[in-house]
Amino acid sequence: MKAVYSACCLIDNKIDNPFDRKINGVFTPNSIGRLVHRAVGRNSGSISVFRKKDNEVKERSITLRLTSQTKVEVKQNGWATNENVEAIFIPVKDMLANAPGFRSLFSQKKLSYEEIYLDIIDKSFVPIARGKLSPEREKLLNILNEAMSGRVIEKNETFYLKNKTGELEFPLLAEGFRKLGLLYRLIQNESLTHGSMLFWDEPEANLNPQLSQTVVKILLELSKMGVQVFISTHDYILLKEFQLAVTEQDNVIYHVLYRNNNGDIEHSSTKDLDELSPNAIDRTYARILDDEIQIGLTRL
Repeated sequence: MKAVYSACCLIDNKIDNPFDRKINGVFTPNSIGRLVHRAVGRNSGSISVFRKKDNEVKERSITLRLTSQTKVEVKQNGWATNENVEAIFIPVKDMLANAPGFRSLFSQKKLSYEEIYLDIIDKSFVPIARGKLSPEREKLLNILNEAMSGRVIEKNETFYLKNKTGELEFPLLAEGFRKLGLLYRLIQNESLTHGSMLFWDEPEANLNPQLSQTVVKILLELSKMGVQVFISTHDYILLKEFQLAVTEQDNVIYHVLYRNNNGDIEHSSTKDLDELSPNAIDRTYARILDDEIQIGLTRL
């Protein structure tokens, strides 16, 4: 997902940043050659990302080839255009509580963080446009406002949750609320808008399960607004919330990556969660239920 995000950051041809440099900044290996699969002697690898609009016939692509000796080659086939595309990656770790001074320290290379953390802080500091909110945006902010019992404001690079009792700085909030607060900010400043892409790594991390329904509701509404959403999860509850909330009007696809008998990585996709196979999450919860039943039987 980080690799796809890295490529999508470079769709706008006004961004002068080679694919290999963005990949290196996002993954932060000791050297870019370390991304190549380990093998005896020299080895090579490649990654290609493809995209196509509904009205286009040919796919656009960007490819990075590299060797364990750090030799790199980048090729594009119509990838970069004059589109102003917002690509946003929300990492597992909350960053709004760490925002004060982060950018200046990062620029001085005093922090050893992946570039995704700098990117998300930059997005959160985008100024809020003046004027009335669109009905869709106002609806989403109201949902988050109710879930957090407040709205998000920023003063001097510090984020606060503001409600009728006052202003509470983000380090004092539960991390799950900080995640909702980040969504609030990205919707508020229109970083998440029609044509943008959201990559979210494990939304369920540090999130109260009761808030999973709110997260799913927001993500489906963003999708209807024209935001393409990618999430990775290992959480049974989040998956089930999606299954219960998705309607025929939603375009949701479930993917699974797994290793075959030879140890090679394979991929499977379906629009029906019940047909996703192999499904390690479902299998694990079924095993827990079986164990619970067996323990109950032994106590009879």
